[in-house]
Amino acid sequence: MFLYDFVMLLASLFLMFYLHPSEDNAFQVSVLLEEACLCAVAVFLSRLLFGCYRQIIRYGSQTVYIRLIAADAVAAAAYLLIGFILFPNNTTAIRRFSVCGVNLLLCLTMRLVYQYMFQQCWNGAKFSGFYARLIRLFSGTEVSVVKPDAGRIRIALVGAGRVGASLAEDISINSQSQYRVICFLDKNVSKAGRYLSGYPVYSEEDADKEFLDSLGIQEVVIAVPTMDAQTKRDIYDKYRTMGYGVKIYDYPVAQNYEKDSRRQLREFDVEELLFRPKNVSDYDAITPYYRNKSVLITGGGGSIGSEIARQVAKMEPKELVILDISENSAYSIQQELKQLYGARLNLSVVIANICDEIEMEKTFSAHMPDIVLHAAAHKHVPLMEDSPCEAVKNNIFGTKVLVDLSIRHGVDRFLMVSTDKAVNPTNVMGATKRVCEMIVMNAAAKNTGTKFCATRFGNVLGSSGSVIPLFRRQIENGGPVTVTDKRIVRYFMTIPEACSLVLTAASFAGNGELFVLDMGEPVRIMDLAVTMVKLSGLVPYKDIDIVETGLRPGEKLYEEILVDKEKADKTGHEKIFCEKDIPLSDTEMEEKLHVLREAVLSGSDERAKQVLHSTVPTFRNPEEVNPKLSS
Repeated sequence: MFLYDFVMLLASLFLMFYLHPSEDNAFQVSVLLEEACLCAVAVFLSRLLFGCYRQIIRYGSQTVYIRLIAADAVAAAAYLLIGFILFPNNTTAIRRFSVCGVNLLLCLTMRLVYQYMFQQCWNGAKFSGFYARLIRLFSGTEVSVVKPDAGRIRIALVGAGRVGASLAEDISINSQSQYRVICFLDKNVSKAGRYLSGYPVYSEEDADKEFLDSLGIQEVVIAVPTMDAQTKRDIYDKYRTMGYGVKIYDYPVAQNYEKDSRRQLREFDVEELLFRPKNVSDYDAITPYYRNKSVLITGGGGSIGSEIARQVAKMEPKELVILDISENSAYSIQQELKQLYGARLNLSVVIANICDEIEMEKTFSAHMPDIVLHAAAHKHVPLMEDSPCEAVKNNIFGTKVLVDLSIRHGVDRFLMVSTDKAVNPTNVMGATKRVCEMIVMNAAAKNTGTKFCATRFGNVLGSSGSVIPLFRRQIENGGPVTVTDKRIVRYFMTIPEACSLVLTAASFAGNGELFVLDMGEPVRIMDLAVTMVKLSGLVPYKDIDIVETGLRPGEKLYEEILVDKEKADKTGHEKIFCEKDIPLSDTEMEEKLHVLREAVLSGSDERAKQVLHSTVPTFRNPEEVNPKLSS
């Protein structure tokens, strides 16, 4: 490149001094040599200082060309100044400036042509074989010519904007890419008929199946990161109905807690199933609360607990303590965090049962937590219907142990992760979590110095108890996909957003709040099953059957609305509300716990369930509720 640039410089000097000599200064060899030496020293010294010859031109971006322009601007200034001092009579300043301008133009053209020929070879374009021979001849570089459709997927990009152009460029310069961009589709009709990054732009309204088939399109990629949920759903449904694969291009458009997020072209995953916007909190705002604090997470190996651990780890805590009874899940998150943070994270793992007061006392004494995030619980509704004693013992009395120890050891803040199933419960799990809320609210009323709060939210996508993993396994096994009842409706939120809102609520909690998260609109489980089958590239009821199996024990057709925005109090976050809950007196709380303890000690599951009904007045059998809901 240095050699070719030198040839370009000589060509520029030859053009300006020989082919177009000035009227008052006829061409002289000595003048040309003096100007050539001076100009060459200025130009190449400046380019070397700016690192222009350390760039890989074939993958060049604006940086390569801006660097060259800046270097030549400095060189031109130096050439004019030194030439005026050393050789004032050789030529005029405008001619020296013209030499620099023509030289820069030729060098930029040479680099752009070189880069263009590489891209054409990688894209398998017309004349790519000829371009490959030119590259080999002039640079000695062997470049493989890719056949136009040699195993590449022909794609149309939805969104003829900056992000779409960036993706098209990335694909065009990647010789190993499995994709080949054919065109852009955009709803802005003024862009139709024009070209972007060398590809034609068509109106999305005119892009019917016949037209796209004529272009050989195989997949459609959505490259508009700011697209709203409904538009995304419409585009997905439109092209999936036509029979094309639909992918999405992740492109970070804002700074948030996922600062290590990378661009990727991928399939829609469970987080897009609902086509709803994520509610990600401002981590820069809440990080100071968790920084340099000792944080204990119970159930830290579970779906919710492990994600809370991931997010807390980013906030530079003094110590992060993961407590879980399952060694496998605790080990998994431990190894993940060790690999990510190494010695930068003071991480401890405790394998223990939250009901074991002796072990919990040892844990609190050893780690002296400032913050306790209580996510440990038995959560599977059908299983707890068969084991009410275990549900009461673990969920209720495990919470009681942690609450008492938090007061005794002066914990600053205690947050319990609750559930929407605690609202007018129809199952044992929901009823036990409602009692847990009572325990937390009662502790808050004592004003011991520890701030207590609880947070309710609904189902989370992809958790161990979610329908998502079940549907995925069923689809992988060829079906059928089982839905308990086609009328069932649930609220959903992704695990990361649920955990981020939990951490936000804990950071600004005062004392005694029962926080509820705005889960958005409810979703029919049947629609979720149909969408998952479609995302797998299959046709519901044709490739994969979807069948109803009947409601499970304790299951309710419709979950309660978590947030009544007319009655709930607003907080500092638009997605977090505060429910009004009147705490029980110490006497009332002790009476409820006493009868529950006796029921557990009796070993009678039926007795435990009866006591739960008397302890939680809103606890109803699902048979009493479902007929009303379905009517």
